[in-house]
Amino acid sequence: MMSSVPRLLKAAGKWTFRRATGLRSIRASYQHHYGKSLNDRSPQTFSEKVFRRMIALERESDSSFTPLVDKVLVRDYVRERVGSEHLIELLWHGRNAATIPFNTLPASYVIKTNHGSGGHVFVRGQVDRSKVVARFGAALRENYYWRSREFQYFHIVPQVLVEELIDDGVPLGPLDFRCWCFHGQVRLIQLDNPAYSRLEFYDSEWNSLALRHRSGGGQATQSPKPNNLSELVAVAQALSRGIDFVRVDLYNVRGRVYFGELTFTPRAGLFTFQPESWDDVLGTWW
Repeated sequence: MMSSVPRLLKAAGKWTFRRATGLRSIRASYQHHYGKSLNDRSPQTFSEKVFRRMIALERESDSSFTPLVDKVLVRDYVRERVGSEHLIELLWHGRNAATIPFNTLPASYVIKTNHGSGGHVFVRGQVDRSKVVARFGAALRENYYWRSREFQYFHIVPQVLVEELIDDGVPLGPLDFRCWCFHGQVRLIQLDNPAYSRLEFYDSEWNSLALRHRSGGGQATQSPKPNNLSELVAVAQALSRGIDFVRVDLYNVRGRVYFGELTFTPRAGLFTFQPESWDDVLGTWW
């Protein structure tokens, strides 16, 4: 019993610190990036509305999105909305990286966490097990909330996931189809890859759009329209139904649509829209 007291005091201290500094930190982030004060009372632009959401979640300690951003728990939501056929096979998950069952895993797989963004390890053949355990052991000790004060991540119980490695045959793939959904409708599809070396935007009918939203990364190219685009859009819209804005990340592997994740505050609101007018356009859609 005594050994749990320091942990409880530490947890209480973090909660108090969060409550005391959270809103101020979010506003300071907006001020630093955009060079002006945040208008969260009557936001007009997309970036302002992302920050308004972050502030609302922080102020109310609202964890309603938490089960939808936890990569383990969200699988139930996906299964209910669109069916298990859109889920990547989960080979193992657990709270201790040292217990990853390397000996029983297939030759290829992906290791990730349920509570963070990026940092995946793609295994094809041999892997340095000690490095993997150390890397994910450190990741499990991090609360992703503290990076940008996105409250939906605060209460996630960290786990390591091992998933089937899906291969779309694209170098540096698989490609990520990030569907920007407003009120249940796909308005943009962002094509990206794990290395962030590609960045393409299309509308829901695959018309190319002159849009960038981050600086210094991603080559704009023109990719062919997927044969199953209508299915991809339908899956994204089913998963976004009833939500004013969410980015639904999907994979499209050899004609099969797989779920990736749901993102409610992309880039923690820190965009570099080119041209800047897109910030206003997206704001009207929301």
